[in-house]
Amino acid sequence: MRFFALLVILFCFLESQAQLRLPVIFDDHMVIQQKTTVPIWGWAHPSQKLTINVSWDTTTIRTQADNGTFWKTAMNTPPAGGPHTITIKAGNDELTLQDVLSGEVWLASGQSNMEWSMNAAADGKPIIDQINDPNIRLFNVPRSSAGTLQAKGEGDWKVCNKETVDNFSAVAYFFGKKLNQNLNVPIGLINSSWGGTPAEVWISQELVEGNNELRESATKLKGDQPWAPVKPGVVFNSMINPLLPFRITGVLWYQGESNTAAPSTYKILMESLIKDWRKQFQTEFPFYYVQIAPFSGYSGQSGTLLREQQVKMLEIPKTGMVVISDLVDDVKDIHPKYKKTVGERLANVALADTYGQLGIVFRSPLYKSMKVEKNKIRITFDHAGTGLQAKGGDLTEFVIAGDDHKFYPAKAKIDKGTVVVSAKEVKNPVAVRFAWSNSSMPNLFSKSGLPVPNFRTDSWDDDK
Repeated sequence: MRFFALLVILFCFLESQAQLRLPVIFDDHMVIQQKTTVPIWGWAHPSQKLTINVSWDTTTIRTQADNGTFWKTAMNTPPAGGPHTITIKAGNDELTLQDVLSGEVWLASGQSNMEWSMNAAADGKPIIDQINDPNIRLFNVPRSSAGTLQAKGEGDWKVCNKETVDNFSAVAYFFGKKLNQNLNVPIGLINSSWGGTPAEVWISQELVEGNNELRESATKLKGDQPWAPVKPGVVFNSMINPLLPFRITGVLWYQGESNTAAPSTYKILMESLIKDWRKQFQTEFPFYYVQIAPFSGYSGQSGTLLREQQVKMLEIPKTGMVVISDLVDDVKDIHPKYKKTVGERLANVALADTYGQLGIVFRSPLYKSMKVEKNKIRITFDHAGTGLQAKGGDLTEFVIAGDDHKFYPAKAKIDKGTVVVSAKEVKNPVAVRFAWSNSSMPNLFSKSGLPVPNFRTDSWDDDK
């Protein structure tokens, strides 16, 4: 009897200690995805019953923690608007989330060009003092890595203004700004990026080590650098896992520079990442990414080959790519300084592809096929729209080869939406390459002003 009384006293004592907690993604000023079912989870006392009440609905949501303190349930969210409140009660504990908006939530991730802040961007810093966007909310995930999966996470939601935006991703902000202006709904932006990281750190370790090709490619990465880790999974564990399975609309990705040591497997790696993130977030979200910019510092043809892999990634369902070869002011700098157009091109993809807005040109022309016509080759393109144009004079960056695999600089002319390529040195051409160097900044565009990415019509080994 005394033992039982002691247990009751101990239980009452434990119940009096505040135990109700939420992952950091649930916080004041947050944005929840509109008109859907949003998971919500946290921790309380073992086996404790909880209630959740939201200001947009009269229904009381009831759930219970398991014996390990974890609980999880879901709530139906309203159309875009707010502010709202979410109140969670567990025994004597109570948490109320204030100033919650319902809208569209996007996750931005990658390495330094995604992490690049408004304060560092040439077209971001001059306008910071003018920024006051209360319907855009920012969540910045601090850099961290871990050998095991982390749960609660770090970071907090902030209302977007000149004090909070200065160290936020410039690409993500300009993306969110255009969405907010065009959709007229609140926008939530989660920035989880880290300069210098290869894609392997953003995917679970088991997926890399369980695939022979990916495991071998990972061995080609440079060892841990002073600025970033390279071990598979360690950033996923601490900078993505705590967000799971928060409901998001989609993902923005700007990364690849740190994977040029093994470009041939980049598409396979990214397909694994995309499929796994979709599974972990429990939604088949769109995945929109930026093709890496021209940079002369890559070895061999590694930058070109990685960009080729990024074009091939468009074969993955519900993906989209923006090309930025025209937005580089210095090919010796791996970080293009201007980010506004990058973010806005990503926004155009989302507005057209995710939100169905008409009249937006968002796809760059892509190589489709070739046809040999005597001593010339005619190149056709998908997504050429109203046609092609050469900016600043004659077309540049085309080379052509015969059976000897020897490429010569070529003359190229636009002809009725196609490009005809030739060189006097090549009488019987069999292959064409375009923008086939790490620092290529070609001048072939759609008439809508979007640049054509690099391509080749052959599949020869690159050292021939």
